[in-house]
Amino acid sequence: MEKNDHWSEEANCRTADPEDLFGPSADQKRAKSVCNGCVARIDCLAEALDNRIEFGVWGGMTERERRALLRRRPRVISWRHVLKKADPVLPAAHQDEARVAHVRA
Repeated sequence: MEKNDHWSEEANCRTADPEDLFGPSADQKRAKSVCNGCVARIDCLAEALDNRIEFGVWGGMTERERRALLRRRPRVISWRHVLKKADPVLPAAHQDEARVAHVRA
């Protein structure tokens, strides 16, 4: 098992009301604040992008924001690698993994 298999156990939203994260799109902008400073943000967002999850706030992005990103970068195969490579502030547990990731997107 990879170390990020259980990212949801560390996520800020594990105690949040699901209604807040999966509510109407107008409410999702407020719900994104739950993701601020979350150590699982990258893994959460990668999960939603890699699996084309259409509903809710994931990794600090709304449904609309994720759809736009997927349209702009249709050839990305692994969002986890792309996101970790692009994010300069990673939790210490993920820094080594990001250093060795060589991805062409």
